[in-house]
Amino acid sequence: MREVVLDTETTGLTPKTGHRIVEIGCLELVNLVPTGNVYHVYINPERDMPEEAFNVHGLSESFLRDKQKFEEIAEDFLEFVEGAQLVIHNAEFDMGFLNAELKRLHRAELGNETVDTVRMARQKFPGAHANLDALCRRFGIDNSAREKHGALLDAELLAEVYLELTGGRQPGLLLSEDDSKPETIDLEVTEKTERKPRDHSASTEELEAHAAFLEKVDDPIWRS
Repeated sequence: MREVVLDTETTGLTPKTGHRIVEIGCLELVNLVPTGNVYHVYINPERDMPEEAFNVHGLSESFLRDKQKFEEIAEDFLEFVEGAQLVIHNAEFDMGFLNAELKRLHRAELGNETVDTVRMARQKFPGAHANLDALCRRFGIDNSAREKHGALLDAELLAEVYLELTGGRQPGLLLSEDDSKPETIDLEVTEKTERKPRDHSASTEELEAHAAFLEKVDDPIWRS
């Protein structure tokens, strides 16, 4: 099964108020195994960068000014995700922005099936924090490089979180060099003690009693 773990960065919280995508990061999985195939692009949003958004991802208006516009990267992006199930943290947010960008170009919305890892985490850990940093801490995933949000880095971290949520990564089943051979169990060896067989033969008294009993039997068959 081919899946694409996807993340975006934007100028704000909703495309309905004119906010745009500024970065897309994608990482390919086949049967839950990363293939090394990635898609990453910065995008000129054709508008200013609000301070609140800049504080989240650190992408400035001047940095993005000479980058390609969404219409210029749309074909490559669609080709990368074609036919794949999309794995997204809070899928409604990213899908809303991507479909808004496609709508501006008079193109069809994405028809890919999606997996929302926020919902997965909330079902598995009710009441616990479900943001990416909290899940990295829960699963012992190193997110020290995540000083600010970045689409590709977040997609890479999310891929690890997704594998943990699905049970796809099972370290207990992996063999190291030391584990490649079965463990030798030392058993305590004890000396076998020779015992003389018990005497089960009848005593003199038992033989005499048996003979006296037989004399009382009338016409026994062994005398026929």
